[in-house]
Amino acid sequence: MSGLLDETICAIATPLGEGGVGIVRISGEKAVDVAASLVVLRSGIRLDSAASHVLHHADLLDPTDSTRHAPLDEALVAVMRGPKSYTGEDVVELQCHGGMVILQTICEALVRAGARLAEPGEFTKRAFLNGRLDLAQAEAVLDTIRAKTAGSLRIAQEQLRGALSHEIDAVRETLISLLAHVEAGIDFVEEDIAFIPTAELTAGLQRAHETISRLLAHSREGRILREGVTAAIIGRPNVGKSSLLNALLKTDRAIVTPIPGTTRDVLEEVLNIRGIPVRLLDTAGIRETADPVEQEGVRRSRTAQEQADLVLIVLDGSAPLTEEDRSLLRETPPHDDQKRLVVVNKTDLPIRIDLALLPSDRPDCAVVKISAKSGDGLDELRDRTRTLLIHPDFETRETVLVTHLRHQTALQRTLEAVTAALASVDTKAAGELIAMDLRAAIDALGEITGAVSTDDILDRIFREFCIGK
Repeated sequence: MSGLLDETICAIATPLGEGGVGIVRISGEKAVDVAASLVVLRSGIRLDSAASHVLHHADLLDPTDSTRHAPLDEALVAVMRGPKSYTGEDVVELQCHGGMVILQTICEALVRAGARLAEPGEFTKRAFLNGRLDLAQAEAVLDTIRAKTAGSLRIAQEQLRGALSHEIDAVRETLISLLAHVEAGIDFVEEDIAFIPTAELTAGLQRAHETISRLLAHSREGRILREGVTAAIIGRPNVGKSSLLNALLKTDRAIVTPIPGTTRDVLEEVLNIRGIPVRLLDTAGIRETADPVEQEGVRRSRTAQEQADLVLIVLDGSAPLTEEDRSLLRETPPHDDQKRLVVVNKTDLPIRIDLALLPSDRPDCAVVKISAKSGDGLDELRDRTRTLLIHPDFETRETVLVTHLRHQTALQRTLEAVTAALASVDTKAAGELIAMDLRAAIDALGEITGAVSTDDILDRIFREFCIGK
């Protein structure tokens, strides 16, 4: 890693395209020297003498222009000396006009001056390697960028401030202390010296068990709030699936006609339903058909139905149940976590459907009546959707949330190891066995914050970042 950190990197830190302001970021031991090759401060002060963490008005000059009379752009320049910077290294940010030509030209000039273009996530990776962030906080940086709702943004910000890391570190320190006492006892087993009473060892393990269990208890909700869910709208043709999509989006996204089979492919949109990011799929009507194009649409509808976390089964409330409706209602979810919501549409018309035939008593299914045309019942649909996906008693402000599968898996391994250690203590097993379980628990927790990490884990995490972050 040392060779990697010896290099000075640069990248465009703002999104591609036109904007009022564009930012080029430089980080590394020679960041100031590299930036000085094209930065001339209006104050006349040399860049290497400029005050840190202050914006300086500057001209950006083309280093290839020997006359130095043709500025590339004017800019605001910030020098941030390490370790008080995002990466922990010397960082320079050039804030100029947000056109791609000028930003790319600046990066090309910086590369000629000795920098290299940054890899995706390399600035945040350096922040981790230099101890500015732990691994859970680094992941929260990406979660902050990708947040789709105010709730997921708040959770990401809490993790960025270290809420989860503090919980993990506290448990890990407890287990390390217990391990030290157990190993001391192993070293002096012949002298029959007990460095920690059995009751104290058991109490420490039980506290760790309770904390890990609490974090795992709401991991499903945490992942839903961070990642969102996929919801498939299914039903036979002309029951109002596309109308429901349009009503929820409050726009005419899908084509709606009285002709059955209008929707031939799966339409996809993302929206916020009561704080949950929902990837909503409007599917083709499911029915027997000889039309090969419609058959492919039905096949895609079935695929979307199988892969969805939530299935909205739309029925026409103005007509009796058909055999196609009954078939959809009878189907068993393809996996245990799939929830179902029966949506009785067209309640603005006289109701002819027999509501007594609908499955209203299943814990993974609910029934709601709506009119996609008038909007009646849509608020109840949103409420029922959240209730099906998130436990009604769940409140995000009451607990630190686990939002990543990687964290959840590591915590599950920790819980198993602590449980095994408790069993070993209870059966008066050899100290070596207890120590082995404690080490497994400590290592699993260390994977979350990066106290224990491998290049494979780091590469897998940081390659998801955009370049410039």
